[in-house]
Amino acid sequence: MRGNRWVSGATRVIRWFAMLAVCYVGGVAATNLAPTTIETTNYSGTVRLSPLPQRTAVLHSPTILGDIDLDFRSPLLAPGIEVAVSVKDNITSVFTSRNLDVATLQPSSAEISTALRDAATGVGWRFLSGAGTVALALALALHYARHRRMRARPNGRNALTVGAAVVVACGLTGGGIFLTYRPTNFVSYRTTGLLLDVERNRDVLQAVQDRSSQATPYVLNLLALSKSLQENLVPSELDARVSSRILLVSDVHGQNAYGLMKSIIDREKIDAVIDSGDLVNFGSATEADAAGIFTGIRSLGVPYVFVGGNHDFASPADRTLLTRLATVPNVVLLQPDNRTYTAYTLRGLRITGFNDPRYFGDDARNTDAKQKPAVDLFNHTMKDQVTPDVVVAHEPGAAQGADKTGLRINGHLHLAGLDGNRITVGTFTGGGVVSHYVPEEGSGELRGQPYAFDIAAFDTTCRLSSLTRFTYRNLIEGAPVYDNVTVLNGRSIEAEPVSSDGQPRSCGVDSATVQASIPAIPLDTDPGTGPGPDSTLSPGTDSPTAPSSRA
Repeated sequence: MRGNRWVSGATRVIRWFAMLAVCYVGGVAATNLAPTTIETTNYSGTVRLSPLPQRTAVLHSPTILGDIDLDFRSPLLAPGIEVAVSVKDNITSVFTSRNLDVATLQPSSAEISTALRDAATGVGWRFLSGAGTVALALALALHYARHRRMRARPNGRNALTVGAAVVVACGLTGGGIFLTYRPTNFVSYRTTGLLLDVERNRDVLQAVQDRSSQATPYVLNLLALSKSLQENLVPSELDARVSSRILLVSDVHGQNAYGLMKSIIDREKIDAVIDSGDLVNFGSATEADAAGIFTGIRSLGVPYVFVGGNHDFASPADRTLLTRLATVPNVVLLQPDNRTYTAYTLRGLRITGFNDPRYFGDDARNTDAKQKPAVDLFNHTMKDQVTPDVVVAHEPGAAQGADKTGLRINGHLHLAGLDGNRITVGTFTGGGVVSHYVPEEGSGELRGQPYAFDIAAFDTTCRLSSLTRFTYRNLIEGAPVYDNVTVLNGRSIEAEPVSSDGQPRSCGVDSATVQASIPAIPLDTDPGTGPGPDSTLSPGTDSPTAPSSRA
């Protein structure tokens, strides 16, 4: 008897969860069959819940020129939200106005707030109606089945069970949406396709205001809409109180793309560049000189922080490229030779790192084992030093091996990636002319590698505020394709800020820019007996080998 009761109880629980799932599906279906319409002065949109599991906690907005996705961290399994935006007919009057302005097309904050409230109300009622309709049909079906089987008088148990399923389905869905789609849970913003091209050329498109008759109204309209979405949906605190903006590049491989890098620096107000190695292909300073790389780096006008990669040395003892780089005034070498490390502080942000021990012509076997002596020496030397905010290495295993740091940065893979607090930077030049084409797996064809770079913004507490990632393709082929831009919330990458003996950290334009030379401490020596980090401290504005910070 007791066993029968257990089976009966388990059956009721399973049946109730099945009812809960059916009610949820019915609610989502109702929001798709009768989507909610929202409006602003120039735009209208339809809002529905996504039935796709992969869109959980994602706000998705498709456009003709590309898709917009905002990812959120969800305390509950909140359904995705689909928002399809269209232009209202009355927008034509704006384009015929002589005072055409991009700001005219943007929805105001009040309009956005009203639209969000209408969307929440409309979707909520539709979900409740759909779940209730399905529940009613289910209750009637259960009652009919019970009546036919037992020919007994109806009771209210089924109605109560189904009603509870409706209440729980609505409560969990509404609670999940309410707790998920808020700025504090924002993780990333992504645009794809040609929409990125529009966004990244915003300053050019602003000239449309002076020659509206020659412009395509749709492009200007899309620009305004995309900008409005970013301003209203991406938390403003990601750009608030930024103390420094650092351009992350890697794997230049002998291609002089410093004109493009200079444009990015000027446009994005970059304070420094971190290059995680493979500046050349064959470990030759002559190669870099012939390509104009040293002149290109000098022209950037901001500190160029560098660690050597496996293509930057011709042999294990070779330091020719580093010696030549040391003569460029704005270059900071984080490991200028085998005996010295550099602790570089930019506006209060502490940066250290070390070179790849491998070299051009290395057999490329047992890579992690070859990294270990370099990792161990770095960790031993830095054991009693102040914890850095950023450690830079060339290869992923080396960066991951650093004992203490806020962020880890590496290159080498030619493909942007993110693993916890380790940022893998893609190749800035698509692998360079020599390494650009690689075999397509399984086809025997050659394909071009994607170009990529990142912009890391740090706040006034020296913590990563945001990471903006860019990828594009086919420049060498003469048919550039913009893949995407992604904005990541720094809190989702760097969980906790680096502390300094429990004292609050402060970064900003008023903080000194300095670099300290730290002698490497052999592994058989107690780090506590080695020289301190201030043994060769030099202000960044006075030392010929330490660049000044960007104002």
